[in-house]
Amino acid sequence: MKILLRATLLVVGSAWALPGLALAQDPAAVRQLFEAGQYQEVIDATTGAAGPDVLFLAAQSQQRLGATDQARSTYGQLAARPQTDAWHFIGLSGEQLVDNQTDAALAAARQAVAMAGTLSPAHYQVGLVQAKRQDWPAAAEAFDRAAELDPANAYTHYYSGLMHYQARRPDRMAIQFEQFLKLAPKAPERPEVLQIMRTVRGR
Repeated sequence: MKILLRATLLVVGSAWALPGLALAQDPAAVRQLFEAGQYQEVIDATTGAAGPDVLFLAAQSQQRLGATDQARSTYGQLAARPQTDAWHFIGLSGEQLVDNQTDAALAAARQAVAMAGTLSPAHYQVGLVQAKRQDWPAAAEAFDRAAELDPANAYTHYYSGLMHYQARRPDRMAIQFEQFLKLAPKAPERPEVLQIMRTVRGR
């Protein structure tokens, strides 16, 4: 559990024949790399053609590899987008969260939600900030909404489950963790998620 939570706060989840340019234009393929723990491959997919969702995954991958400065720079690419684009505020929030400016990061993430309420990564970013603030119920609510908007994203379910665990809602935790295990069978967190579920269920 400590390892899982530490990974959450740090973020705050292969051999492809596709050429780098094509991979950068295929967010679903990049997400599969992320969900399999292939973080360097995700980073390698960020070419000049990479969209904001790919850059977002790349920044998280850099954080997981301990490359904080690089993650800040990648979030900065998102923050450089126009202020009329919700991704600008997601990137800004990411930069601020890297620097532990949690109040500013929360405000920026909420601005992204206000601008694009159906954009799952906006809610996901709110969840990351709330997790860093250790506001477990608020983080769980944000990740729940992200999962509703993008149910195919395994890590919306993973973080939702983890936050519900922290908020002492094992029923909600189990639902989200089961979906995570189904969507990301190769995820590096899988053994620890299974251990948590066995412990909670007493088996």
